[in-house]
Amino acid sequence: MSRVVVDVMPKPEILDPQGKAITGSLQRLGFEGLSVRQGKRFEIEVAGDLTEERLDQIRDAAEKLLANTVIEAFTVRVEED
Repeated sequence: MSRVVVDVMPKPEILDPQGKAITGSLQRLGFEGLSVRQGKRFEIEVAGDLTEERLDQIRDAAEKLLANTVIEAFTVRVEED
């Protein structure tokens, strides 16, 4: 069984209020020089062979369901054990 990871992040030009809040909290706790952008991670278990066609299906699912492509960008990658 293979694992594919879809990482979804706000596009750079989009404000990230959650990331800003985390960045501010880190600074108040003494963690200087850190800047956070918050996103989402989806782990997809794939039964059977992981073909390019299956990866294309996952990319299609990410574009249609997992990410709001108006304000978010996503990457699809195979996670090695």
